[in-house]
Amino acid sequence: MNTTLNERNWNVALQVLKSASELKTLPVTALHPFRDHPYKVQDNEEMDSLVESIRENGIMSPLIVRPMEGAENEYEVVSGHRRLHAAEKAEITEVPALIYALDRDAAAIAVVDSNLHREHILPSEKAFAYKMKADAMKHQGKRTDLTSDRVGPKLTVEEISDFDSATQVKRYIRLTHLIPELLAYMDEGKMALSVGVELSYLCEEHQRAVVEAIDYYDCTPSYAQAVRLRKESDEKYCILTPNRIFKILGEEKANQREKVSFQVGDLRKYFPENYTAKEMQNTILRLVQEEYNRQHRSREYER
Repeated sequence: MNTTLNERNWNVALQVLKSASELKTLPVTALHPFRDHPYKVQDNEEMDSLVESIRENGIMSPLIVRPMEGAENEYEVVSGHRRLHAAEKAEITEVPALIYALDRDAAAIAVVDSNLHREHILPSEKAFAYKMKADAMKHQGKRTDLTSDRVGPKLTVEEISDFDSATQVKRYIRLTHLIPELLAYMDEGKMALSVGVELSYLCEEHQRAVVEAIDYYDCTPSYAQAVRLRKESDEKYCILTPNRIFKILGEEKANQREKVSFQVGDLRKYFPENYTAKEMQNTILRLVQEEYNRQHRSREYER
């Protein structure tokens, strides 16, 4: 299995933490999730498996924590939120942890990098993870060109992400401007990243109108519709209204039109061998039209 640069960096950092801090057993009640961390701890099948594993084998890999400012013997989790939640579900009262005195920005970067290599990561998680890392690097005096003005030395792409290009990172960070309802559509796979990026430029009122229109029409916007919404919301045009949003999203999209299709092989026995697919189609349409006309004449006669 190939190991990504961020994963390798985290593994190296983990070794540094282990060498710099003694392993301790801490009460679960003294551990707290990292404030505003972007990753969702979900109760799903993976969590159930982790809980069962911890019940049988205990926590094999210690959590990484840092002391909380202004609180004695209280710690903030840097790596191990899922393990902590699983331990709580398994009714384990103490867990192994490595305590390291990281400042807020260094800890935020570690929180992001320790999770980006996960196999399943939601668009909203990645969006807020990149935002957290970019903000932390900005606070450290480094220039990201992603969410801040051009100050400090410029970071290389590898320092931001090994999984996405700088352009893609910017697009993910734009998603942090979406309201929760639209982010949920992203996470559920109902809306493409490109659509979410365009909608992120709408004000909250218009985003909520988009959600109402999605619920009403039971379909998400196409990329072309999202581009139109963003364009019409621009100050240069400034013509977008909730009613206009409903009108645009109510337009029929080409991929939503119902179609009736046949395999040529299924029809071949009903037509001469030299008939092309187009000739078969024309014949079927002619027969349908004739049947429609016949029924129409019959109804007229019955009147």
